[in-house]
Amino acid sequence: MSHEFEIDSNVSNESLRPPDFPWFGIDVGGTLVKLVYFEPLDLSKEEEFKEGDILRTIRHYLVGNTAYGDTGVRDVDLEIKSIRIGDRLGNLHFIRFPTNQMENFIDLCVKRKFYQLCFQVYATGGGAFKFESVVTENLNLHWVKCDELDMLIEGVEFLNKINNQNECYYFNIEAKKTLDKSPSNSINFDSVLSSSCTSESLSSSVSSSASGTSTDSDYTTCPLTKCNFIKQSYAFKNTYPYILVNIGSGVSVLLVKSENEYKRVSGSSIGGGTFLGLCCLLTGCNTYEEAIDLATKGDSTKVDKLVRDIYGGDYSKFSLPGDIVASSFGNMNVRERREQATREDLARATLQTILNNVGLIARDCAKNYVFLFF
Repeated sequence: MSHEFEIDSNVSNESLRPPDFPWFGIDVGGTLVKLVYFEPLDLSKEEEFKEGDILRTIRHYLVGNTAYGDTGVRDVDLEIKSIRIGDRLGNLHFIRFPTNQMENFIDLCVKRKFYQLCFQVYATGGGAFKFESVVTENLNLHWVKCDELDMLIEGVEFLNKINNQNECYYFNIEAKKTLDKSPSNSINFDSVLSSSCTSESLSSSVSSSASGTSTDSDYTTCPLTKCNFIKQSYAFKNTYPYILVNIGSGVSVLLVKSENEYKRVSGSSIGGGTFLGLCCLLTGCNTYEEAIDLATKGDSTKVDKLVRDIYGGDYSKFSLPGDIVASSFGNMNVRERREQATREDLARATLQTILNNVGLIARDCAKNYVFLFF
């Protein structure tokens, strides 16, 4: 189902007219390249005639496929349909591929005769600088570099303007009724953040919560399965200041005070690139999709050392449930445990290690500021 959104143009200088088609934007990150393509839906007959075979072939190739070569993927679920940018109506398509394939992507553009077109591409990310010379030498285009964090903030504002369905959300975390009334059974955010539950136990908890029924999972010691997660819609308006957590190859945490004022207040070198790199080393996988698929099937408790592994149960003095992580990968110093751990378990533990780290950094920043936005 299509929804029409309109973004009013605030550009008063008539000389800054919209560029000729095709419209592309590209974010060349440390791990992935993200390409956005605007597919025009309102071409006049004259424009269709002027479009020419090359541009028409490009449009049909990008829109008519969801996979490009061995590594390129178009994220159909992210497509924004019938969006008006300036005075043009079209669809936004999002394509991604590994950054190590960037030069192959340029070769593909050459083979499809992009160099016969004269157009401009807005580029951001570190690769906008790294690959500038090879792009401009091989393709006849204007490579417009934009700061990645500036574009991040503008992107959030852009999505917020077209977000008429309040797609932003948060979870209310509520403790379930349990048989155990001991103090250590209380729920707190830190316990939930650091918990180490299997995918099966969490799925069971979510299912019982959604159906309104009680199962044995209601009475486990895992903090996640002792909670109901109530999804709440959030109208992202008048929220300044807020904290924006950008998880790419690394992590940047920004304090956004207004549409034009922000600063980086924290970050980490342990991010999405770390997850993919470690998964490739530990499991032999080759792609982000494969790493995520492995992680969804794994059990991190076979890899991580939990509080119960040290105390034999909860650490009641500080209300630390036995199921929270005491040491990520802490069981891998024992040969028998290494032999029992599967590729899926290692991927799951890697993902949880990264997310625990990011979550704790974000929480610490949020304690000092007003709002948190991933």
